[in-house]
Amino acid sequence: MKRSFYQFALKYRGKVRPDDFSRFADAMFLDHSFPKSSEDFEDLSRYIEEKAHPVMKASTFDAMWEEYTAL
Repeated sequence: MKRSFYQFALKYRGKVRPDDFSRFADAMFLDHSFPKSSEDFEDLSRYIEEKAHPVMKASTFDAMWEEYTAL
């Protein structure tokens, strides 16, 4: 069974020296309305563009998505 994007992204949380991925993951974790079970690019992308915290940049999501789909 494939992990959701949310589950994948959690591995980037809590870095001592934050980078774009870890800031995204930390903000995503604190966002209680984030679609945690989604594996769909369009749903996640729409959420990030319309409702997500500004720390969750679309460009960072795109880079993380590439790693997620490479698994």
